[in-house]
Amino acid sequence: MSEEIFEPYEKLIEIEVLGRRIMVPENNSILRGMQFVEMESVSYGDLCWNGECLNCRVVLKDDNGKEKTVIACRTDAEPGMTVISVSDEIADALGENFSTSEPSDRRRSTTP
Repeated sequence: MSEEIFEPYEKLIEIEVLGRRIMVPENNSILRGMQFVEMESVSYGDLCWNGECLNCRVVLKDDNGKEKTVIACRTDAEPGMTVISVSDEIADALGENFSTSEPSDRRRSTTP
């Protein structure tokens, strides 16, 4: 995969996904950030990349503890963002080595 798949960026920002802090390119979606970290597995996951399939739903938690379900391919990663839950499709694409959490802990319904 080429760097051409990412929006232009000058620096990496830190976000947390399933308890793991990762560095992702600024100006890119959450899903592209996950792809940046796990290029091969996320690139070939069951994801449409345009928001039509809704397979890339994630749950974000803000500093006040409020949770919000978003589509990872259409939501830009922001510094300090916390992703507490991912869809089964993203969990499968990230693989078992991505998080130390048990699969049942990291996958939960992301239906709003």
